[in-house]
Amino acid sequence: MKITDVRVIRFRTHADRWDIGHARLKPGAEVHQTITCIDTDEGLTGYFLGGGKHGDQDGMGPDEQRLIEGQVRDMILGADPLDRELIWKWMWVRNIPEVAQSVIDCALWDLAGRHAGLPVYKLMGGARDKVPAYASTYPNIGQPQVYAEHALECQAQGYKAYKIHPHYFWNPETGQPTNGRPSNIRHDIETINLVREAVGPDMVLMYDVWGTYHTIEETIKVGRELEKLDFAWFEHPMPEYRVESYRRLCRELSIPILAPEIAAGGVFTRAEWILQGASDMSRMDIRRGGVTGCRKTAVVCEAFGQRCEIHMAGWGNLQVMGATSEDTSEWYEKGLLAPGVNYDAPHPYLKRNCDPMDAEGFVHLPQAPGLGYEIIWDHIDDNRIAA
Repeated sequence: MKITDVRVIRFRTHADRWDIGHARLKPGAEVHQTITCIDTDEGLTGYFLGGGKHGDQDGMGPDEQRLIEGQVRDMILGADPLDRELIWKWMWVRNIPEVAQSVIDCALWDLAGRHAGLPVYKLMGGARDKVPAYASTYPNIGQPQVYAEHALECQAQGYKAYKIHPHYFWNPETGQPTNGRPSNIRHDIETINLVREAVGPDMVLMYDVWGTYHTIEETIKVGRELEKLDFAWFEHPMPEYRVESYRRLCRELSIPILAPEIAAGGVFTRAEWILQGASDMSRMDIRRGGVTGCRKTAVVCEAFGQRCEIHMAGWGNLQVMGATSEDTSEWYEKGLLAPGVNYDAPHPYLKRNCDPMDAEGFVHLPQAPGLGYEIIWDHIDDNRIAA
């Protein structure tokens, strides 16, 4: 089997979104989505939806599309699509940007699953058929009391865990965006206390600042409060170019530090952080090297006895979790969520979403071959955006 073409289709669709910059709901917002198609001489095609900042919920940008349809296409034409490891290595050696690498790798895994008639997680060697989900908020959803009320709503829906993304580039005192001081420590501490008080002692809580704390002193201050409140982890509190600060943080605090979240370099960067003692738990997703890179990171973490919690929702991330023991990767991040956002509304270009949650708080792995997509081509064809 040989690759004969690589195509990217860009199309319009819609979904509820939270306007982070203005802290308000955008119902039915227009979204530009992409589907990458890898065709073969045997008539089999592999697909990947997405590649943007929300993972597979948004399409990649025009620059990534041109790169994939140009340099990457030329590189892999004629290759055996089942040689995923070889193609993954080619892309790293040629310094192909991580987003483009990831899109191609995920589409190749989808193709391999369709070829074998198996979901990707079974192709990798299945570890489980369902994973526990946690509710993950948008940032800037409101004042501290709003977070507490939202956490209670999620608890009533069956979630056993809840993650707070606090105020990013937003001043909760004025209710206005700000460039100068991304986070407000006093409001953050109030938020985490109100949420714990609202949901009680049994709900698992996590906290993700997305790198907006400026000093290690304020980071430690919030970390001590999280320890008192029995939070499960403290995620990406400072900019991730401050590796030495993260090493100190791991020594100072008992709450596990989950990082790096968005640092480039995929498995290689995360292995370095483990060796330097800069994180207690690793963070990885398919945007940092595809299914292949994500799975490699999970294996490295398992070898060091460290958790690898998967970042973001989505078809590829869910498949990696299905092939990874809960001892290494426990929680599936469902979201992002905010008051009024209907995350579970079906995507108009798919027959089903990847991650409906059952009454016990579990998401079940899709059983369709490949990544699990059941694509509604009429919607895509009717909403194409010209190249």
